[in-house]
Amino acid sequence: MKRRSCLALPVLLGARLPVAAAEDMVLLGITENLPPLNYQEHGGPQGFSVELLRQMAAGAGLRLELQVLPWQRAMQVAEATPRSVLFSLTRTPEREAQYQWVGPIAQRRILLYKLAGRTDLTLTQLTDLGAARIGVVRDSAADRQLQASGLRPGKELEHGLDDATNVRKLLAGRMEYIALLDWAAAWNLRQLQLPYSTLQPVMEQDVARSYFYGLRPDADPALVRRLQAALDALRRDGRYDRLKQRYFR
Repeated sequence: MKRRSCLALPVLLGARLPVAAAEDMVLLGITENLPPLNYQEHGGPQGFSVELLRQMAAGAGLRLELQVLPWQRAMQVAEATPRSVLFSLTRTPEREAQYQWVGPIAQRRILLYKLAGRTDLTLTQLTDLGAARIGVVRDSAADRQLQASGLRPGKELEHGLDDATNVRKLLAGRMEYIALLDWAAAWNLRQLQLPYSTLQPVMEQDVARSYFYGLRPDADPALVRRLQAALDALRRDGRYDRLKQRYFR
């Protein structure tokens, strides 16, 4: 009996090692200003995806640090940092092999909007755009999709650093249309004390994708599994839905 117990001890200790190692591991979460999913406010990162990742890291026994950066810089930092997670990341076929994926975080519904007062503008398909311009965040998935449709930066596309910048440009008449998440459109207008009815949807651009957390291709698969398991647990016990109700009503 003693011999059996001694043989089993290393196995039991070995099963606990990944947990101890995970508790000592620092995970760097890197994101952009995309409220209400993720944004910088009151001196720190806020938003649905941020709070969700905090709960996931706690459930997985990980220490979490967070940075909010412009999207191009966020991608560069994530690519250069071994234990990093980039979010909120649209999962597209082009990106599939570039990341190990954890999620989904939330559905993604991108619409093209115009100012409701611009009754002179009508758009039913991108080929009818003519000399009009669409505002979009540079290097975002929406930007890539619009460029894949044949639209050109500096011509049909007006690039901005974030949605807030593009909304202000639209209000100032620097473009005729804007590509936005539906709830991000409402959020950014609220920050300007304007009603959602200030904008009018004219076209669906992409309503079939979702947001995910993305880890580097060389990330430890065990880390990816721990994060996914933590997210799945949050969904099962109702914490995910309770958190979502605070941001998506």
